[in-house]
Amino acid sequence: MHKKIPNGSTGWQDRGIRHLFLARFHARVQVQLRPSVLDPAGEATRAAAARLGVEGLQTLRIGKAVELSLDADSEDLAREQVQLLCARLLANPVTENWTMSLEEQKA
Repeated sequence: MHKKIPNGSTGWQDRGIRHLFLARFHARVQVQLRPSVLDPAGEATRAAAARLGVEGLQTLRIGKAVELSLDADSEDLAREQVQLLCARLLANPVTENWTMSLEEQKA
């Protein structure tokens, strides 16, 4: 939901007031190794599960989940920001894939 800044606002200079007009979004990012990349931690965990008596576990891959909240003018801008974080900071594009979900938090 896009919220307009009232007339007379100086935009980004009014950081103390501007946040009152932004929507808050919650993002969940899942990062996992690409299928072609070996996962020694996942394999060690699978083997440990077998020693605990867990039967039938064929594969186990370790990944990471990142949850964050951010304020933005619109869902599109929030999505762009999270995608930037994923592509440049949260995931290694050579060895990892990522997916994300984004939703606006209701007041």
